[in-house]
Amino acid sequence: MPKTTFFSRRELLSGAAGVCASLAVPGVGRADMAMKKIPPRQASESFRPDVDLELVARPGSAPILPGPETKVWRYDATLLTGPENTLTPLANSYLGPVLRFSRGQKIRIRLRNELPERHITHWHGLHVPEAMDGHPDYAFDPGETYVYEFEMLNRAGMNLYHPHPHEATATQVYRGLAGAIIVDDEEERALGLPSGEFELPLVIQDRTLDDANQLIYGGGMHMSMFGFYGRRILVNGRADARFDVASRAYRLRVLNASNARVYKLAWDDGAPVTVLGVDGGLLEAPETRPYVMLAPGERLDIWADFSGRPIGSTLTLRSARFYGALPRMAERMMGGAMMEQGLAPGGDYPIAVFNVARAADVGAVLPKSLAKLLPRRRLEEAANADNPAAIKISEAPMNMLLNGRAYGDDIQPGERFPVDSLQLIDIFHDHGAGAMGGMGTMGNCGMGGMRGMGMGGMGMGGGGGMGGMMGGGCGMMFSMPHPIHLHGQQFQIVSRSFEGDDEAYASLREGFVDSGLKDTVLVFPGEKLRILKPFGDFKGRFMFHCHILEHEDMGMMRQFLVE
Repeated sequence: MPKTTFFSRRELLSGAAGVCASLAVPGVGRADMAMKKIPPRQASESFRPDVDLELVARPGSAPILPGPETKVWRYDATLLTGPENTLTPLANSYLGPVLRFSRGQKIRIRLRNELPERHITHWHGLHVPEAMDGHPDYAFDPGETYVYEFEMLNRAGMNLYHPHPHEATATQVYRGLAGAIIVDDEEERALGLPSGEFELPLVIQDRTLDDANQLIYGGGMHMSMFGFYGRRILVNGRADARFDVASRAYRLRVLNASNARVYKLAWDDGAPVTVLGVDGGLLEAPETRPYVMLAPGERLDIWADFSGRPIGSTLTLRSARFYGALPRMAERMMGGAMMEQGLAPGGDYPIAVFNVARAADVGAVLPKSLAKLLPRRRLEEAANADNPAAIKISEAPMNMLLNGRAYGDDIQPGERFPVDSLQLIDIFHDHGAGAMGGMGTMGNCGMGGMRGMGMGGMGMGGGGGMGGMMGGGCGMMFSMPHPIHLHGQQFQIVSRSFEGDDEAYASLREGFVDSGLKDTVLVFPGEKLRILKPFGDFKGRFMFHCHILEHEDMGMMRQFLVE
């Protein structure tokens, strides 16, 4: 198996392998600021936790395919104090256990780093103070322990936990560090939704493994620009996912924990998908779609009813074909290499098979109404209703930016908000000319193959080259959908407008569920999303970034300052 290597953003932009040496790269100094060292937080004597657990990030191994186990990095957990159901391991999986919490609980998590590099964990979707959020500045060294202490303020819903060290998030997640968080509350419990064995978490990822069942991660410039796309779909850490179910209704808690891949989830028999909830928990009432889109970092709560299906029959959850997953140029170049496996980005392939193995004595009834969301906020309630803030997406070779800048401490006026305020924010692709990463005139935008530094325990797939693209307009040339994740309180989508590639957009536009609370949104080229986001309770710095993890590590990340 050939070995390749992986360059960090810092090495790429310093001229490694002679790539992009002629390109102007604004913001590099800010993206490559020196790593900070903040002493790991210790337990507070005054904090009285309802749940106290130890979480260890460490190397290990797991069975993914038949044969040798795969070397991975994983989260292992031990419950010290709290309800017995707090930790739910996924059988034979490298993924961390499902963490089950209740609204109002006080939670202490003692995170110990047994990895060979710095680490910090982010509780994606949770509303917590800065020091509990997994900000990259709080990354700590091997052998150290960081103690999180917070009250669960979130309503019922599915969230996730994963690494968040700058320039190492993608590789740490890819090695296996991720897990689901399920929060419940009184309102949800009163609905009597399917639970126990009838509630199935589905954590979807894609990976590439070699003939010895070891992880392969690589792709050089292609991967850094467009994200990593594996050649196998894994569900709950296992390939060829198959679930034996009874002939009754189930609740599927679906999480996209892939580095970059977007899914268009649909049933293979054409039945509509019934959605109970999204990132921020239950909707006010169930909604049906012909399919639903699920970008990295997003979650879906799906009602799957197998009632009336014959014993021995199957139903397959697929990712259906859609267009525009990558720039057209990249789809031609990368898609062909994956077409043999049927896993081209935007392709049609199975996710999981459900086999009706037994009859059910008792079923469940789909409620007509679900949750009472807080009253939807009105535009005029925003503190900046007449002057919305912006999250501007710009793309150029090895230079994915937000608001024209890479990650850094240079927080701009439009990224500062008063605490306990409601802010109107527009999210859109910005390809205007200018020095800060728009289209500009960049001459030859050619890109060559590359290699990077080795990652012990993982083989690497070769990096290819891209060349011959002449002329300006690089921003549009590299334009692609981006899942934008905002830390802190979840928000509501006010509107979604579009002007662009109608053919591509028509293949996915019916799959957005915008009526619930969100923390991650897929923004397609030509789209403009308008959101209302509260910045309540906590002052401090809170990240917003692309959740294509390779983009995040390149510096496609900024931070809000709440003051």
